[in-house]
Amino acid sequence: MSGSQPTLHRTAATASGIYAAPADPAALLARHDRPGPRYTSYPPANLWRDDVGPADLAAALAHVGARGEPLALYAHFPFCAAKCLYCGCNATVTRHARVVDDYLDDLERELDGVGDALGGRAPALQLHWGGGTPNFLSDAQLARAAALFATRFAFAPGAEWSVECDPRLVTPSQLATLRAAGFTRLSYGVQDLDGDVQRAIGRPQDEALVRAAVAAARDAGFAGLNLDLMYGLPQQDDATFAATLDAAIDMRPERLAVFGYAHVPWLKAHQKRIDAGALPDATARFALWRLAVERLVEAGYRWIGLDHFALPDDPLTVAFDAGTLHRNFMGYTTMDAPHLVGVGCSAISDVDGLYAQGDPKLGAWRTLVRAGTLPVVRGWRLSPDERRLRSAITRLMCDLALPLAALGDDAPAARARLAPLVDDGCVTLDDDVLRVTPLGRWFLRTACMAIDPMLARPRDWEAPAWSRAV
Repeated sequence: MSGSQPTLHRTAATASGIYAAPADPAALLARHDRPGPRYTSYPPANLWRDDVGPADLAAALAHVGARGEPLALYAHFPFCAAKCLYCGCNATVTRHARVVDDYLDDLERELDGVGDALGGRAPALQLHWGGGTPNFLSDAQLARAAALFATRFAFAPGAEWSVECDPRLVTPSQLATLRAAGFTRLSYGVQDLDGDVQRAIGRPQDEALVRAAVAAARDAGFAGLNLDLMYGLPQQDDATFAATLDAAIDMRPERLAVFGYAHVPWLKAHQKRIDAGALPDATARFALWRLAVERLVEAGYRWIGLDHFALPDDPLTVAFDAGTLHRNFMGYTTMDAPHLVGVGCSAISDVDGLYAQGDPKLGAWRTLVRAGTLPVVRGWRLSPDERRLRSAITRLMCDLALPLAALGDDAPAARARLAPLVDDGCVTLDDDVLRVTPLGRWFLRTACMAIDPMLARPRDWEAPAWSRAV
């Protein structure tokens, strides 16, 4: 992107805390709310092919290692004590510590393979653990897992270490272990605090438990705390979700992420146990999302990008205002690492213009790793045009503004596809710059879909990374 981008961003960011909720949401939803990708990658993962393999990732890592470019790191820990019915993640239920120990053995093997391909101890700016439930691990297992990364990568001063945790499993000793290992940010999966909603999604955790987990994180020294909430769940209504939002605001985390539930029982069989008749319809779902935005903004949080909220002095807000916000498979981030290396079953790497995903089946992943190969089973090589479009969509997701010239030869066609959003006041195209209006904040992903030429081509779209735009 050009050097003018920060100026464009500041123009858009002056309204970042202002929203103009649609007067007739049903009409706008009918025109603009349709399934689409979340754009944590471009092209979206459902297009990737199985002709990308271990040798491709090894070559990409070798190029990056030779140039000494910094990395972001992601590790997937698939284990959970029970399956939550809403879950769309790659997770395995187990109660056996030996299974986790074996997984760490294999994770060490995979990291050794990554290190060999990089050609040494590469610089790193960010480490994130997701799952599954990373804090399903025992204290000893957590310490061992952290050491696997600390000894193999050269973390820069101020590198961000973050971990996703289930508040039901948190203990003071566990949090002390994570802090001693170097973790600075913590994210709790809360989703909803209403008992009826929790029973409907198979995740019982009362408010007192969550508050105790938040207090324990503060006592352990975590200054960066995020709570994940979810709208569109069964049994949710305005009153119950308002109570959840008020409780979350009272806990005062630095950040909140508010995600829309994607009901895809044809892909996630356990979701068949959710009563589809208890799910809010499109209008009720939008009302829940609107409630979240209004309550959080009124409480002093800034609406960042698509679905994140942060306090005014949080680094995420600072990056948003400065035009230096980034987005990758871990969501919105302040870390400007040009490459992401993912390890663990199903983990995705984004290295040197190559997407590469590890086998999502635990046994198959283990077999590949024990055979001494990087466990890549599919991916995508980005063309120069796709790299340019990826950058354009990422900037619009982060900055709410984009010069149409960034779309190259597709700019005229994109202008035509954007016309319905212009007519409805969701975006403007003045001076050949696409800007998202306060009203358009509600349809940011729809705007990204409009500048995506792939969506204009007939396809039998699948839905692993897809959900309603609103």
